[in-house]
Amino acid sequence: MSELVRVWQEAVTIPTYGIGSPEKNPMFLEKRVYQGSSGVVYPHAVIERIEDEKHEKVYQGLFLENQYLKIMILPELGGRVQMAYDKVKNRHFVYYNQVIKPALVGLTGPWISGGIEFNWPQHHRPSTFEPVDFTTEERPDGSKTVWVSEVERMFRTKGMAGFTLYPDRAYLEIRGVLYNRTSLPQTFLWWANPAVAVNDDYQSVFPRCIRRF
Repeated sequence: MSELVRVWQEAVTIPTYGIGSPEKNPMFLEKRVYQGSSGVVYPHAVIERIEDEKHEKVYQGLFLENQYLKIMILPELGGRVQMAYDKVKNRHFVYYNQVIKPALVGLTGPWISGGIEFNWPQHHRPSTFEPVDFTTEERPDGSKTVWVSEVERMFRTKGMAGFTLYPDRAYLEIRGVLYNRTSLPQTFLWWANPAVAVNDDYQSVFPRCIRRF
């Protein structure tokens, strides 16, 4: 009998517009305003150029699948959910952007639309276009989880997102786990930015969480 929930890694090729090199010297003090708040991103460097031509690029995709859903996560692009497919209705229930075309609207420059983006400790997170660590987990109930994580460079806090599929359940469970690795209180904003196809019934909802820990 085949497994009810599968998890695996697979190389995927996606047309991608490249980005320029980061600024050599990260800006320590900057009065830039970004979405109504400070645009300071030190010690991150800012990227200010996107290439005009796309090329085929191979990414390491992390896949979760059961009899209802198939999910693809890209740890090389911030650990975002790039694809979420409903196998029963034969449709993508999150907008699936099949081209990686960054725009310079992120805190450090490159940001892409589509899928589900996870943002912390502020705004469109500085590392949204950077690689993150990942691991997988299997539980006695047959569920399987892909964990993506990073220690962010601005405040040295650690953030994790866990994506879980269960046998015989037609939903993707997403859990956020945060760690304050410092001796001082740290503020953070945690929110997911899902993309959906627009139609006559479309209504925008952005789940956000602002806490101090």
